[in-house]
Amino acid sequence: MERNLRNVLVISFGFLLLFTAYGGLQNLQSSLHSEEGLGVASLSALYAALILSSMFLPPILIKKLGCKWTIAGSMCCYIAFSLGNFYATWYTLIPTSVILGLGGAPLWSAKCTYLTIASNSYAEKAGKNGKDIINQYFGVFFLIFQSSGIWGNLISSLVLSQASNKEEISEENLACCGAYDCMTDTTNTTGSAEPSNSLIYTLLGSYTASGVLAVLLIVIFLDQIKSDQAETEKEILETPSFWSTFLATFQHLKDKRQCLLIPLTMYSGFEQGFLSGDYTKTYVTCALGIHYIGYVMICFSAVNSLSSLLFGKISQFMGRKLLFALATVTNTACIIALLLWKPHPKQLAVFFVFPALWGLSDAIWQTQTNGLYGILFEKHKEAAFANYRLWESLGFVIAFGYSTKLQVYIKLYILLSVLVLSMVTYGAVEYLEAKSSPGAPTATKKEN
Repeated sequence: MERNLRNVLVISFGFLLLFTAYGGLQNLQSSLHSEEGLGVASLSALYAALILSSMFLPPILIKKLGCKWTIAGSMCCYIAFSLGNFYATWYTLIPTSVILGLGGAPLWSAKCTYLTIASNSYAEKAGKNGKDIINQYFGVFFLIFQSSGIWGNLISSLVLSQASNKEEISEENLACCGAYDCMTDTTNTTGSAEPSNSLIYTLLGSYTASGVLAVLLIVIFLDQIKSDQAETEKEILETPSFWSTFLATFQHLKDKRQCLLIPLTMYSGFEQGFLSGDYTKTYVTCALGIHYIGYVMICFSAVNSLSSLLFGKISQFMGRKLLFALATVTNTACIIALLLWKPHPKQLAVFFVFPALWGLSDAIWQTQTNGLYGILFEKHKEAAFANYRLWESLGFVIAFGYSTKLQVYIKLYILLSVLVLSMVTYGAVEYLEAKSSPGAPTATKKEN
């Protein structure tokens, strides 16, 4: 096997193992650690740390340690989070969440840098177009990585379903599920008695082992960037000081279009935060039991992955406006239905319909918003995507931050309000683009 492709596969399977653990654990936080909102508070702290990390750490760590050791070190931050869950208190889980957040941005930046260098190296040897190889290698990576959502959630459901103390859910307890929840910790485990410590430790042990295997895979099998590639690495990492990068991020807000895209970008964080923090807790765990979370989120992950692939291909024919309209209608319908629906175990299929539709719309938000940033801000991509990470992470922080303070119906109204505002400001961006460049819509449609 060609060496560069082998390295791509090593990184891909390393990320698969790492996010099999993290993805499954993130979806369980609000239900597993519901006391005083510890689980969602940890996620809020995680994304707050990720905001700081994305603005300062990646260029520094990659230059000092190189891509391989930045990836390995950042993966250890994820393992720390798994370990913090073994004895979950405010003094263990919050610090380990912050550690994970700090490691998140360098991990993804180092991965992108490594894959880009590997792509250019192979393209040069084979006499092929560098961009084509980059697209090919990133396609291989995401094909393998995206399945982590399935495996992580499958592990959690298979382990937690072993609980022998499942209980019948009373109608009184079911009345506390859904949009008009009772705002008490007891609603989080009405579907079944709390899993035993031994089952929780088995699950956490599996996730920790998966993370450790990911680090070992990188350390043992991933090649260092060769000396003859040093110049390539230097070019890719040729960035200003982190203060300059920090200032460039906020200077980019002088662009009206960037300011108008803030609600849309934050909405991405809000909607993902609602699904993993509130839907899993107040609908699934409350009415069915914690062991169903994994199965429900597998449905979300599978539809999300397939839809991302589908919309990536058909966007050139439909255009992003129609796709954004489809996502808006789908999300709005889901929000209204969640406001009206009273979850009940007899309606098992309905619990899977919502994450499936959510996965479809989320695929559009992710693919089209990223594509929109790349097209609108082609000359200032670094500052633009720094803003993307900043505002999406802020959406997560806010969504998890008020998770334990408000009833679900209020959160759904907030979600709907942000969605409406997002579409109004997005429409303004499209108007400005059409006004400034009459020929742009056609070109944009082709690019997107």
